Amino acid sequence: MAAAAAVLRAAVRRCRPATAALLHHRPIPSARSLPSSPPLGRALPPLPRLPFSAGLGYSTASEEFVPPVRPKGKAKVRKNPMKQSRFDFTKVDAALLPTVILVGRPNVGKSALFNRFIRRREALVYNTPGDHVTRDIREGIAKLGDLRFRVLDSAGLETAATSGSILARTADMTGNVLARSQFAIFLIDVRDGLQPLDLEVGQWLRKHASGIHTLVAMNKSESLDEHGVLTAAAGEAHRLGFGDPVAISAETGLGMAELYEVLRPLFEEYMSQLPNNGLNPADPTSELETEAHEGYESKLPLQLAIVGRPNVGKSTLLNTLLQEQRVLVGPEAGLTRDSIRAQFQFDNRTVYLVDTAGWMERSGKEKGPASLSVVQSRKNLMRAHIVALVLDAEKIAMSKSSMNHPEVVIARQAIEEGRGLVVVVNKMDLLRDNQRLFEKVMDAVPREIQTVIPQVTGIPVVFVSALEGRGRIAVMRQVIDTYENWCLRLSTSRLNRWLRKVMSRHSWKDSATQPKVKYFTQVKARPPTFVAFMSSKTQLSDTDIRFLTKSLKEDFNIGGIPIRIVQRSIPRKACAKSNTRNVGPRVARMRTDKRITVSDPSLS
Repeated sequence: MAAAAAVLRAAVRRCRPATAALLHHRPIPSARSLPSSPPLGRALPPLPRLPFSAGLGYSTASEEFVPPVRPKGKAKVRKNPMKQSRFDFTKVDAALLPTVILVGRPNVGKSALFNRFIRRREALVYNTPGDHVTRDIREGIAKLGDLRFRVLDSAGLETAATSGSILARTADMTGNVLARSQFAIFLIDVRDGLQPLDLEVGQWLRKHASGIHTLVAMNKSESLDEHGVLTAAAGEAHRLGFGDPVAISAETGLGMAELYEVLRPLFEEYMSQLPNNGLNPADPTSELETEAHEGYESKLPLQLAIVGRPNVGKSTLLNTLLQEQRVLVGPEAGLTRDSIRAQFQFDNRTVYLVDTAGWMERSGKEKGPASLSVVQSRKNLMRAHIVALVLDAEKIAMSKSSMNHPEVVIARQAIEEGRGLVVVVNKMDLLRDNQRLFEKVMDAVPREIQTVIPQVTGIPVVFVSALEGRGRIAVMRQVIDTYENWCLRLSTSRLNRWLRKVMSRHSWKDSATQPKVKYFTQVKARPPTFVAFMSSKTQLSDTDIRFLTKSLKEDFNIGGIPIRIVQRSIPRKACAKSNTRNVGPRVARMRTDKRITVSDPSLS
């Protein structure tokens, strides 16, 4: 029996390392490395517990199998392929962030990469090889990993454009923007290969942007395999003379990690050269947080949309307000396609201007970028706080009516959506020599606007000449006044004192059926919205609501904006409870010789 036990113990010793090696993926030790079995007849010590048995869930032969226990709360952490930057770009002032401009020939994916950087579809993207979709410079804050930088989307460059054409003017505008850029991403279409126009654009960059660090990006590389095709394309891109290219896909996001690794050291070097690394320790909170904390809604940034028919001077007006050539202007109708957003300061107030494409009637026949421009203009109208409707003074003087159907649609839609409206009559310089037509336009426009939009009184009308720069201050003053009225808040006590005076001077048809307004209060601003709580079944008629709306605008001087009044009925139980709150002396019956004794608690 002793010999059999010794053989069994030696077999167990040989099996345990093999089992552990299979479970832990370790090499199985050879038979020579195992300890030799003791001679028969010698007493063997008890088998020790192996160190790995606890982790595997195995025990000695006399114990039962114990399943392995995995520690809770520990999940596999996915490693981030991008290294973290040593600068916190989220705390850097937006004006001090590095600026990157996207350049290249037409239809290489600059606008698609711009949308990828800013993480929203803001720039129009359409496949038009024979035409240019982007014509103006669009600006945004890009997010690539933990990097933040300002990105500029430019129009396609064509060096062979004739002088004075649209392409030549867009190239001049791109050259002017290069002066405030530190980096440039030169995009090429890797599917088409290196074109002669790409080489011309590279020469143009070396001439006009010699002090800017330029990076070549091979876009649209998602459909190419990696078996020598991208390598050959990269070798061909070296002919541009801007170093190693990066293969990316703006549509699918391919190559963004590689682009991050290239841009990160460049941005870190740029930030290290700024004083205090671009941070502002004196102002730890942002302007929006401070204003929101103070609670002044009228001091928040203002969203102003400039809308109108094509070729009425919207882009010229935007350049006049900004006092710089920000967007492309010219005599061609429909020149603006993208809705360009720009920021500037006026009287210590942040204003965001949006220049929209010409508002056209949707006939269903629009094709290409024109159809996208119409949709984008309507979206920007809904996002704005104040809408500046631009009219053409020359066309008004030559026609019978001041506003055409599309302009009436714009005005009514802005009022229905609760936006403030300011009418700007442009090109008044063309009527300076004809005093009769000048006075006709000055008198006809306000009268016709009141006829077309009767629900809103006091809509401001400003007569300007954007080409000469006249009327800039007047336009902004009217916009600011309309915005402050749009954000107005009135206290409930003030409204109820006003309501008693107004209801007393209103002529009611029947005093018995006169609606009884319990109280009147404002529930929201932007636009001002009021609620009339009724204590009777009789509701205010449309005539009564129009009377209250007109009285509000006249007494509080808040014309030019839409005002909404809603009715709410108070239940009878609530009215009964409110009427029994103020009671007089309490009458109590006491057992005395007299029948009734009136006891006043205040006299006791």
